[in-house]
Amino acid sequence: KVIPLFVSNVGRVRDQCSVTIQWGLVLAGISDMMRPAEKLSLTQNLALMATGAIWTRWCLIIKPRNLLKQLLGQWFRSSSTNALHSLAAVNFFLACVGTTQVTRIFLHERRKHHGSSKEAAKDIASDTKESAKHVVEKVEGVVKSS
Repeated sequence: KVIPLFVSNVGRVRDQCSVTIQWGLVLAGISDMMRPAEKLSLTQNLALMATGAIWTRWCLIIKPRNLLKQLLGQWFRSSSTNALHSLAAVNFFLACVGTTQVTRIFLHERRKHHGSSKEAAKDIASDTKESAKHVVEKVEGVVKSS
């Protein structure tokens, strides 16, 4: 009985699972509000912020077109618009959480540099470059060993 239910609602199940998993990311980001700013990952929160912003925009631009519904008339019911709106909502909150955490990291760095935003931005940029170099070196090492 599980397989026919899954097959008949493939789009809805997939969309609902992705939204549920993303709400988990939002809740994890909210729980990170309790952590000190120096322990937060800038690159991770930048990724959450960018992903949330990009996909929110994508969900609001795309207009789903259901060809099967057009062929069969009202026999086939589609909830793809509702799925896109719930996906847009969760991505909006994901972008908000990422933006909040990036702001906390920046304010922490600014406090470390006695209120200098310019020095804090330089420090964040150099940390991000170092992190990216480390990732590239790690990937190159894995590729060379393969």
